[in-house]
Amino acid sequence: MELGLFLMPCHPPERDPRAAAEFDLSVIKRADELGYREAWIGEHFTVGWEPVPAPDLLIAQALRETRQIVLAPGAHLLPYHQPVELAHRIAYLDQLAAGRYMLGVGSGSIPGDAALFGTMQRNPDGSPNLVQNLEMTQEALDILLKIWQADGPFEHRGKYWSFEYPAYDEFQGGPHIKPYQQPHPPIGMAGLAPNSRTLRVAGQRGFLPMSLNLSPHYLAQHWETYSEGAREAGLTPDRRQWRVAREFLVADTDEEALRLATTGAMGRILGDYLVPAFVNSGLGHYMVPPDADVEGDAITPEYLARTIWLVGSPRTVADRLVEQYEQAGGWGTLLGLTFDFADDPEPWFHSMDLMINKVMPLANERLERIATRQR
Repeated sequence: MELGLFLMPCHPPERDPRAAAEFDLSVIKRADELGYREAWIGEHFTVGWEPVPAPDLLIAQALRETRQIVLAPGAHLLPYHQPVELAHRIAYLDQLAAGRYMLGVGSGSIPGDAALFGTMQRNPDGSPNLVQNLEMTQEALDILLKIWQADGPFEHRGKYWSFEYPAYDEFQGGPHIKPYQQPHPPIGMAGLAPNSRTLRVAGQRGFLPMSLNLSPHYLAQHWETYSEGAREAGLTPDRRQWRVAREFLVADTDEEALRLATTGAMGRILGDYLVPAFVNSGLGHYMVPPDADVEGDAITPEYLARTIWLVGSPRTVADRLVEQYEQAGGWGTLLGLTFDFADDPEPWFHSMDLMINKVMPLANERLERIATRQR
């Protein structure tokens, strides 16, 4: 199991965007120094707690300050981009990264973003309907792949976009750019609900599956949904490609880790924003075990830190990580969610250090012993 990061990125609404970006860059730089494999950076347009509408700009800056970590938008929300323009931006950034780049794509789940871009419809009961987003995502993916793989002119006449890809012009030397990685960078798609339609699409297209992990009890269903999509397309799913996002905070003692996770920046962002956002959207039950008698206001950061999140000393976190890994059947890369510790960053950097240098060796050693016994 490898280790990476997932930066939504989460910041308190009062944080200056420049200061927020500087902290995010410092986290990516430290991750690179520590040997984290990859970092994904989210994209939203109407969420004050996640104030990054252009993750590729952060990636371009981070490439200049890192040496080995692989960077990725997590994810470009395809209905909100002109796909021809986005295809060229992605290819250009892949060239600049010399292959140290992956691509995350999504359809967008925030109603405010969909309303802003005019893609949201309403069900008869007034609730948001994002079916159009899914249709646009499929068409945009087709366009991206066509442009990257084209070796001659073609026309696209779709439901949402139409254009002509020109023949090669020797004088102008164009169309001029293709991705550095051929035929394109690795592509990941994230899912949340147990029967996520995006994970099924990821399986059908052979993309990397990414689970935005709430309660680990739903992860096995994520893999089954992805695998069903892969089998429908005649593909063989590979658990080593599976990314699973999870909150972590490691300290020298369980008590210190619990305090930092519940009373510091992590506790505030989750308690004031993320947990209520899921509960208010009717998704709170995904944050707790299916048989848990906990709902609504009882789903607190302290409850989640004690039961679900990877919070504690290195040994406690390794034990919980192995338990969740086995429960899901295994995955390839754990993506630790990051939070805004800009006012007091050292506990977070210490946590990152302990996670990769203490927790991961303990967890992987145990997993290797388990695998050896099973052979």
